[in-house]
Amino acid sequence: MTNLAENRRASFDYEILEKFQAGVELTGHEAKSIKMGRFDLAGAHAILRNDEIFLVGANIPSFQPGNAPQNYEPQRTRKLLLKREEIKYLIGKTQSGLTVVPLRGYTNRGFVKIEIALAKGRKKHDKREVIKKREFKRSLKHGDAKI
Repeated sequence: MTNLAENRRASFDYEILEKFQAGVELTGHEAKSIKMGRFDLAGAHAILRNDEIFLVGANIPSFQPGNAPQNYEPQRTRKLLLKREEIKYLIGKTQSGLTVVPLRGYTNRGFVKIEIALAKGRKKHDKREVIKKREFKRSLKHGDAKI
């Protein structure tokens, strides 16, 4: 599995509860562009509509910008491919206040996959705690911890 893109902000803004692997419905030049490493998940999120899940805000530039289709949009909404039971489960959980967030994009046996997570939003004070813990671990690692 080759890591292609990562949403680093998601693990800071959200408490990750459960992870899922989803395929992505892509055109040919998008798949080739992603495999070349031109893929950005920063600011992307997943939405649920009509018993389907879509990836919104992911930036996938065309493989050859000069040869791209005329009406190509790099940030268009793309359908995520999951099993029907997983989609029903996610719909039930999102109705109870949880969110679906894309974490990373990778290849699995030649197919482009997105790792999505069921997550709970963090409050400002929770984010501060995460920063404090990270700083403490860093200081322990470098040997200058203040206990």
